[in-house]
Amino acid sequence: MPLLLSDLFRFTVSPWELVIRGTAMFLLLFGIFRFVLRRDVGGVGLADILVLVVVSDAAQNAMAGEYKTISEGAVLVGTIVAWNYFFDHMAFHYRWFAKLVEPPPLALIHHGKVIRSNLRKEMISVDELKSQVRLKGLETFAEVKCAFMEPDGAFSVIPYEKEKGA
Repeated sequence: MPLLLSDLFRFTVSPWELVIRGTAMFLLLFGIFRFVLRRDVGGVGLADILVLVVVSDAAQNAMAGEYKTISEGAVLVGTIVAWNYFFDHMAFHYRWFAKLVEPPPLALIHHGKVIRSNLRKEMISVDELKSQVRLKGLETFAEVKCAFMEPDGAFSVIPYEKEKGA
């Protein structure tokens, strides 16, 4: 039996089922990446890529069910893109929503003192923090007024201002 062009675009699964599956998986993955894997979003290493590939494969199976056509795939992708746009739109226009979906910066150093409980919370070693301080051209924690892990996983370091004439 020859494959007809119309077979590529017909629905074998209800479009509403695809929207519900896409919505459920988007919200689940958003929650995981927002609350569990916060630090890994900013930096992309080999393990991060592996996690993303495995998660995307598992999510695709959960979202797709048994879809087989381009139309069904388009509905699923459209659902995910729509949720992503909606979240971005809401976060841009409503501060309360931005606070909900974007984690605040996490203080790691305050007036030269390391906040070890926050390092433990994000599983950041003191050596890793030292490395980030050195990347900003500083040698010791005592030179740091404050340091944060930003919402995207990047580190920001604010040094004490040097006195003029020194």
